Amino acid sequence: MGGLRGAQALPGADPGVLPQIIRVQSPEGVKRITATKREMVATFLKKVAKEFGFRNNGFSVYINRNRTGEITAAQNKSLNLLKIKHGDMLFLYPSSPAGSSSETMDTSVSQSLRPVGAPQVPFDEDYLNHLEPPVKHMSFHAYIRKLTGGADKGKFVALENISCKIKSGCEGHPPWPEGICTKCQPSAITLNRQKYRHVDNIMFENHTIADRFLDFWRKTGNQHLGYLYGRYTEHKDIPLGIRAEVAAIYEPPQIGTQNSLEILEDPKAEVVDEIAAKLGLRKVGWIFTDLVSEDTRKGTVRYSRNKDTYYLSAEECITAGNFQNQHPNICRLSPDGHFGSKFVTVVATGGPDNQVHFEGYQVSNQCMALVRDECLLPCRDAPELGYTKESSSEQYVPDVFYKDIDKFGNEITQLARPLPVEYLIIDITTTFPKDPVYTFPISQSPFPIENRDVLGETQDFHSLATYLSQNTSSIFLDIISDFHLLLFLVTNEVMPLQDSISLLLEAVRTKNEDLAQTWKKSEQWATIEQLCSKKGGGGVLCPLGLVLSSHLGGREWDWALGTSTLALPPVLALGQGQHLLHWLCPTGTVGVPLSGLQEYGAVGGSAHAAAAAMWGCQHCTFMNQPGTDHCEMCSLPRT
Repeated sequence: MGGLRGAQALPGADPGVLPQIIRVQSPEGVKRITATKREMVATFLKKVAKEFGFRNNGFSVYINRNRTGEITAAQNKSLNLLKIKHGDMLFLYPSSPAGSSSETMDTSVSQSLRPVGAPQVPFDEDYLNHLEPPVKHMSFHAYIRKLTGGADKGKFVALENISCKIKSGCEGHPPWPEGICTKCQPSAITLNRQKYRHVDNIMFENHTIADRFLDFWRKTGNQHLGYLYGRYTEHKDIPLGIRAEVAAIYEPPQIGTQNSLEILEDPKAEVVDEIAAKLGLRKVGWIFTDLVSEDTRKGTVRYSRNKDTYYLSAEECITAGNFQNQHPNICRLSPDGHFGSKFVTVVATGGPDNQVHFEGYQVSNQCMALVRDECLLPCRDAPELGYTKESSSEQYVPDVFYKDIDKFGNEITQLARPLPVEYLIIDITTTFPKDPVYTFPISQSPFPIENRDVLGETQDFHSLATYLSQNTSSIFLDIISDFHLLLFLVTNEVMPLQDSISLLLEAVRTKNEDLAQTWKKSEQWATIEQLCSKKGGGGVLCPLGLVLSSHLGGREWDWALGTSTLALPPVLALGQGQHLLHWLCPTGTVGVPLSGLQEYGAVGGSAHAAAAAMWGCQHCTFMNQPGTDHCEMCSLPRT
């Protein structure tokens, strides 16, 4: 007890009246109260109240930090009888009784005691634990507030991103593996459970978004993956919290089986992000299924992810870390300009009640660094364990440790080979609102979702014509406000509208029917309506996006796609005796010599014979050349 000196007893003095110092710790700090052994508890508590600026009932004092052994005036005992002696530490916790004045202090304080009515400190653990429900992780902005709330206002705060790589530019020794020094060597990492999270809640706008995504698993039994598009908003249930609101799910090209997923390269990824941005959305996360049917009659699924197995596998943590590194969180307090990520992970899996549950997660900033610098590997036979690489001649890997409790209850430090991935995971509550929200109105017959050809659900002008015929609302904006339909209009190969759809996207974003009606009157939409009509004049749609209508010798040759002859806008039709065929493209028409199209059977009397030899794909209706067994468009077998 350095710094605490007891009073020197004088000859003949009564030791019971000698002054002694009792320390009292509160959220404000530690203060020293002078008392005597014979002093009554009531008198001592009055001194405490005066020292801290309380009224009599504005606080409680305990002997132990865990709020046991409360000292009350009703005990009518002396400090000596309570075995409180010189140098002891007592613990004060404020309370907020009714009728308290400005001098009475509120509960749940941290840096300083505040009057009742003052804002709560958003990073105080005691305050967060007393919320309903309790908050396990403070929000990232509360963490920032904590760092910048001191006397220096965060003047010297810098959020450094962890690096597991050797610093470049060290010239005092040969490069690794011949040499390394303390200046360029990355520091060892001790994994800690992250106390804050960048996103505090994930909310799907409505159940239909999730149900349509789950339909793929229901129809095939194969696992499926999608990207979440939405926006970040304020989450009012947590101090300074952030919520990721999901408005749509985009399903990229992938190969799914009952127990695996492979993400394929997506040539449309940049276009999808661009269209989403014009709709006021951004990619906020990813979602995948891990579902195994348990009883098909009851519609139950297996409960497989729990505390006895794992919540996220090491491979999933690495994938999540990759995604989070691709979507960094902008932060002015970081020298790199970014720190962490708001990109979330959602797993659709079985819950304790054997129903489908949606569980949200992120991986910690430490995990992001290990993944970014290629230091973390999954274990083949234990999905709940990761493994940090060992240094090699190609790569130096710093030591990674984590703390654990041994069988004797002692805290020990372990090398992360292997590593329980629970040290890397931050769980996030995933919810659905009581009152559904619809960024995109829900149709009884929605437009097909992209990349579901394996189900026979294709995006083409036939499906567009079906969609438009089944949605006869007088409000054009409601018909066209479908995320997957808008992507099709921009990315289809026949008539992509990427350069002429900005006005429509603005109408959908602002929910402006007048803007939508203005765009509806455009030439582009008129052409699309013509392409979607089942019967028309002399126009047809042929492979390679050619619009063909030729009147040669008074005879009309029509080449139909599938079973329907699609109409051609009159401006693009060719008259009798012309020798040019016009391609349909968004910027106009481009003429090509008709003589170069002999292979398509477009000239002469052999046209009908060539068309008859071709076969139409039963999956996508594409007309294929004779002699082929697989469709050139969708790659599915002929029969």
